[in-house]
Amino acid sequence: MLWNAADKPIRRVVGMMSGTSVDGIDAALVELRGPAEKPELTLLAFENRPYPQGVREGIFRLFRPETATVDRVGEMNFLLGELYGQAALSVIRKAGLQPGDVDLIGSHGQTIWHAPEPAEVEGFPLRYTVQIGEGAVIAARTGIPTVSDFRVADMAVGGQGAPLVPFSEYLLYRREDETILLQNIGGIGNMTVLPAAARSEEVYAFDTGPGNMIVDAVVSALTRGAQTYDEGGRLGAAGQVCPELLERLQKDAYYRQPLPKTTGRERFGTQYTETILAWAAEHGLSGPDLTATVTDLTAWSIADAYERYVLPRYRASELIVGGGGSYNRTLLGFLTARMAPYGVAVRTQEDLGWSSDAKEAIAFALMADRCAMGLPNTLPTVTGAQCPAVMGKLSLPPMGAGSKEGI
Repeated sequence: MLWNAADKPIRRVVGMMSGTSVDGIDAALVELRGPAEKPELTLLAFENRPYPQGVREGIFRLFRPETATVDRVGEMNFLLGELYGQAALSVIRKAGLQPGDVDLIGSHGQTIWHAPEPAEVEGFPLRYTVQIGEGAVIAARTGIPTVSDFRVADMAVGGQGAPLVPFSEYLLYRREDETILLQNIGGIGNMTVLPAAARSEEVYAFDTGPGNMIVDAVVSALTRGAQTYDEGGRLGAAGQVCPELLERLQKDAYYRQPLPKTTGRERFGTQYTETILAWAAEHGLSGPDLTATVTDLTAWSIADAYERYVLPRYRASELIVGGGGSYNRTLLGFLTARMAPYGVAVRTQEDLGWSSDAKEAIAFALMADRCAMGLPNTLPTVTGAQCPAVMGKLSLPPMGAGSKEGI
């Protein structure tokens, strides 16, 4: 344990995250005050540092087992440690501070493989996950203790290692008088359910299905890589939803899978998108119509998840959207229309005075803070774990390490 809230009433922590969209590194520097169970949080600085194109392409090669060779994984693990270290130093400078002013870094890293369902291996029901971005490198380059590799501790006690952000949402967003939903739309979409006056064991969350992942892949294919996402939802807005294709996509068994459940690029990634592109080509579907259809699939999957997994227990008043998908106006339009019959208002993080971009990075700052206190930072009812876990591996900076771009 590095500290407790009483000994360290003001803590400055950098949180860092790179999601399944592989856009780059989100880094948020926050100041935390007060008790661990209900911290007061101030965002001091945030920035996104896009991955260099060669790095992004290298990460995508690691999503395929046939190209994720051990030497490539090891090399990228250390390279991302360097890039994460630079991102941490950069956001600290942006806040007008020095590394010595910061207590801790929490880095999620980059997921390259996630296998949450147990498989029998040598008599053990194994589940596993791989995040890269070496914490020891981050600590060495910044001179700041670094917590990384969060998910494995939850999986070691039977959890799915995801979703993790609901823990921070419970700390920051819960309300006494109404049930609200928090929907992150990154590469994958995930929903957190915060019942009115909820205790931690009443919170639950799950992945709703693809968020931006299929839309991004379709737009990249249609533009031959000139665009990696549908900026503002403009391409989707120019098209019409194809009911036949949408109905086919809605039949994926994931949408009916019981809770708890998580998913990722292994299910809805490159290979999945290739089958969609082939169907569209065979049936003469235009690029805008295809984009509109996969965009509406995301909206439908969120509304379907609400009806299937939430409405039988709670009636929500509001769905608060964060992540990159909150900037896609076409997606928000589809989502608003699909949630309206349930009486659920759709709002964004910005509508509440928060930041869609910074939300997940802030979450890992909070989780690192809890780890430093030796306190649990998971919700077993969300991940399916047998008990709460203290997630994160702590890397201490070597003697003499500091604010360096390289050694």
